Parts: sequence; C-alpha cells; structure tokens
Amino acid sequence: MRLTTTTNVSVDGVMQGLGGPDEDRSGGFQRGGWAIPLLDTETREYLNQVYGGAAAFLFGRRTYEIFAGYWGAMADPSTNPIAAALNSRPKYVASTSLADPQWTGTTVLHGDVATAVGDLKAHQGGILLVPGSGDLVRWLLANDLVDQLDLLTYPVVVGQGTRLFPDSGPDVALELISSRTTSRGITIQSYRPLGRPEYATSTVDPEDVF
Repeated sequence: MRLTTTTNVSVDGVMQGLGGPDEDRSGGFQRGGWAIPLLDTETREYLNQVYGGAAAFLFGRRTYEIFAGYWGAMADPSTNPIAAALNSRPKYVASTSLADPQWTGTTVLHGDVATAVGDLKAHQGGILLVPGSGDLVRWLLANDLVDQLDLLTYPVVVGQGTRLFPDSGPDVALELISSRTTSRGITIQSYRPLGRPEYATSTVDPEDVF
C-alpha cells in the first residue's frame, strides 16, 4: 500500500477543531469550526476523491474517535462519498489503549506499530490514507513510513490549538509533487518525503543568497 497523509491546517499550522465548535475542545480550545466557512466546491470535490480512492484508513486514537462519532454515526452513509468510503473499507487505529472499537471494520494495531504498518504497506494494494492524526503523522514521518504528505492550508490564522508540527520534532526534506489554489484561497499541496534535510555547513554571506 502507498501511505498518504491528508491534513487540513490553518496558515499557522493549527489542525484542531476545524469541523465545528465542539469537535475537539481539548486543552481549552475555543476556536473550533474555522475551516467550514472557507470550504469551497473544489476542496469538497478533492476530499471526496481522496477518501473515495483510499483502499483503507489509518488513524490515531483521537482522530478515530472524532470520525467514529460523526461519520460512523450517519444514518445513511451512502448519501455522502466520504461517509460511504469510511464505513465500507477497513480502518486501522494505532493505539495502546483502545480495546473495543464499535465502528464496524476497525482493527486496532497494538504492539509494534511500525512492523504492523510496514506489513500493511508490503502485502496489500492501494492507498492507505491517514486523515488528520497529527501525533501519528509525525511518528510515521520519523519512521520513514510516509509516501506522500498532502496539506490543505486554509487562509486563516487561528492563533491557538494543536499544530501539525510543534516546536520540536523530526526534520524532513520534502519534494513538491503538485500544488493548486482553490477559489477561496485554500492551497492543496502534495509532497514526497526525501529523508533528512541538508543544512549549510558554514555561514553564508547574505549577498550571495539575496
């Protein structure tokens, strides 16, 4: 499988509570719902295609619980392309504490998650999509398990909340695969991880750069 992450973020990198005021109030977050007013037809169609094209899904526990409570609780998932994909295809959760998932088609990955994800990638076909799941995305990047990193950046500065990349974490060089901007200014960018970045080994004269 090809492991692809897809993450909605603000310009300042916030990924928490984008869907509504009560989606995720952890840490005292009070600015939920920032993405919905900016969502446009192009972005909706893109997300429908991304979710619809996934063979399976991989979540961190927090994102899984949010998705299960919303997409997994829809009375008729067939009316929405994202819900239809999520409810009909295998779902995997990387968690040490989730014991009895109620969402049909869910498998919890206990123990050596790197080996479990590596086995999925090696022995199954299609795209293994990781929606949201910031902690998991950072861990997957650190363990060289990400094949493609997709970022949807919304033109807003939220100013608080959990960020995809915090103050410290793994450093990763990226190659831009594709980029486009929607009618409401959402940028959709796809990157390929290239391992560790290169760093200058000596001080560079600014005149040589600029």
